[in-house]
Amino acid sequence: MGTTASTAQQTVSASAPFEGLQDGGSMDGRHSLSVHSFQTTGLHNSKAKSIIPNKVAPVVITYNCKEEFQIHDELLKAHYTLGRLSDATPEHYLVQGRYFLVRDVTEKMDTLGTLQSCGAPNFRQVQGGLAVFGMGQPSLSGFRQVLQKLQKDGHRECVIFCVREEPVLFLRAAEDFIPYTPRDKQNLHENLQGLGPGVQAERLELAIRKEIHDFAQLSENKYYVYHNTEDLRGEPHAVAIRGEDDVHVTEEVFKRPLFLQPSYRYHRLPLPEQGAPLETQFDAFVSVLRETPSLLLLQDAHGPPPALLFSCQTGVGRASLGMVLGTLLLFHRGGTALRPEAAPMKTKPLSMEQLEVVQSFLHMVPEGRRMVEEVDRAIAACAELHDLKEVVLGSQRELEGSRAQGSSSQHGVQQRALQSLERYFYLILFNYYLHEQYPLAFALSFSRWLCVHPELYRLPVILSSAGPVAPKDLIALGALVADDLVSPDALSTIREMDVANFRRVPRLPIYGMAQPSAKNLETQLKAHLTRPPPDADGPQTHRFQTCLTMQEVFSQHHGACPGLTYHRIPVPDFCAPREEDFDRLLGALQAALAKDPGTGFVFSCLSGQGRTTTAMVVAVLAFWHIRGFPEVGEEELVSVPDAKFTKGEFEVVMKVVQLLPDGHRVKREVDAALDTVSETMTPMHYHLREIIICTFRQAKAAKSEQEARRLRLRSLQYLERYICLVLFSAYLHLEKAGSWQRPFSAWMREVAAKAGIYEILNQLGFPELESVEDQPFSRLRCRWQEQNRGPELSASGDFL
Repeated sequence: MGTTASTAQQTVSASAPFEGLQDGGSMDGRHSLSVHSFQTTGLHNSKAKSIIPNKVAPVVITYNCKEEFQIHDELLKAHYTLGRLSDATPEHYLVQGRYFLVRDVTEKMDTLGTLQSCGAPNFRQVQGGLAVFGMGQPSLSGFRQVLQKLQKDGHRECVIFCVREEPVLFLRAAEDFIPYTPRDKQNLHENLQGLGPGVQAERLELAIRKEIHDFAQLSENKYYVYHNTEDLRGEPHAVAIRGEDDVHVTEEVFKRPLFLQPSYRYHRLPLPEQGAPLETQFDAFVSVLRETPSLLLLQDAHGPPPALLFSCQTGVGRASLGMVLGTLLLFHRGGTALRPEAAPMKTKPLSMEQLEVVQSFLHMVPEGRRMVEEVDRAIAACAELHDLKEVVLGSQRELEGSRAQGSSSQHGVQQRALQSLERYFYLILFNYYLHEQYPLAFALSFSRWLCVHPELYRLPVILSSAGPVAPKDLIALGALVADDLVSPDALSTIREMDVANFRRVPRLPIYGMAQPSAKNLETQLKAHLTRPPPDADGPQTHRFQTCLTMQEVFSQHHGACPGLTYHRIPVPDFCAPREEDFDRLLGALQAALAKDPGTGFVFSCLSGQGRTTTAMVVAVLAFWHIRGFPEVGEEELVSVPDAKFTKGEFEVVMKVVQLLPDGHRVKREVDAALDTVSETMTPMHYHLREIIICTFRQAKAAKSEQEARRLRLRSLQYLERYICLVLFSAYLHLEKAGSWQRPFSAWMREVAAKAGIYEILNQLGFPELESVEDQPFSRLRCRWQEQNRGPELSASGDFL
């Protein structure tokens, strides 16, 4: 086989940073090309099958075995990215095509002054004598010094957690290895966050190390790093890189000194810098605990527990969070969770009136107050550098101040307040989990435990609204607009019925429509809104003389129609109704039919489509169970694209159907109800089941990432809504003998949750069409929080 290089210019595709790091393939260390640099060359449309090294240069052979060519340094140079921080600094290669390597830890970060004495910045132990420690990022020599201190203090066993989610590289400096992190030019003071779905920091570190080695080979065995990005005089610094041994990754720095100390173990446990950890991150922590017998209440477990050491960049935020988790764990191991306060409280207790989510937790959990107090004790014991509870209080005060002043930065302040409160509340949930699962040696993971307690899983959703919106906020910061302007009359019913999209379910007294606005219900309101002020000169301006809510408008019409009853049941748009929403809908139907079997029901939302149709389907299912089911004809053969999915036969739906007693019949009844309701609205081209796959296809074809993200969320919300209708239909069957005395919400907690329904909903997706791994919207927490961040007003408001 020849070695003549092809002279044809190869097409280069500029791949995004971290691309190709999602899969689980191993890093091949036999060639000098980094993962990223080889991908960015895109040789022959990425059809290269293998790289065969020889004495001249690597040879790439394509799949068809008809082409071969060599990769030379000049080709590599042409496709690496060069950059500089200023015109006065030299140009050099950038890792992952855009990042500069900046020294990770500076002396001013070491608030406690422990870098020289202990080997790591901000090294400390929790108050009260528990063997829980925190520290900032040490160098290799510094970590060895930390180990010596722990051994000298008598800790025979230790579990070490690096809680950093960003990549860290350690470059040789004399006899030590100093940490550096990749930073973006636009934000040189912050580490990389949100690496993307499936990107692991460990694998990214390996890819960057290969890049640094390649860059050094192209730059006289040196690479440029920065020590002070605020003052660029003397920057950057050239570091000698003669081989890959001159660059260490995090795992090597922590694991190599432990090789001869089997009782000291290391784990990478990435925690977010802001907000609460994900359920999977709690699961990873619990997995380590399960593998550590000395931390469990086992019969043969004797002696003290192992020391727990948490390390982040500065040893402040994420390390403090890890220390609180470790402290809560040791509270339970030592039986001190129920003892009087072991550490003085540095801050006043949180006002329960301020924190609605904590108040709801106390209402739901009988021993909730004690669990909250235990978390407060743990936070106080770890508050030497960072008091997580004081951060919550400070953020709440800052939010109240920004609202009072009408600050333009209110959104950022609100986000920080929500993130700090979410972190605090998840610590409470984790402590509740320890109360139930620690005596059972963690029989359930944290995520599975939450799925068994869906009422708790719902609680963090209310964090999205950071308190009720006062009417003065609406007047000062908002405006009133005509609600019907965004409700197109697809069914052309305004002329006849004075309301858009009015229709009736065949043979049932169930109606649907858009938000009524014109003559029938709001004539008086419009007259008041358009009346000019007395003695006004110049052009007329609209003003308010009288303002009526929907409830008041309906009350005025009650005299003309004594049987008219109004219910406000707020249902989130695009999403599945909450469990309590089903309760309220069914309760209203039962009460009305018990009073008058001939009652008709009219459902209304903004456009008369999504929420109205969902409520109509709920009503149809309830009517059929009360008055009997119609004959369902033979299932029609559908020969259209995506016919299987048009019929709702998604893999996750069928998994639910297989769990439910008589699940196939239950699904057929829901489909019949959907088809019956949708027959009345054909011109809308809106079908609650068929829109699922349509929206999924639209997301795949979206031109912008923002639009694709929105549609991806919508498709999963529609899928969850369809599954919830199937579950509601099963509930109607199974609880019919008891006349549905047990509410649907209680049935979901006591029956469906224990059967694993919420675990399915917590891994929602389209596995037959795409991988659901690392899809944020597959998780309940992410979807439920997003539905509360919609543009609509909260349920605490009302229509005017």
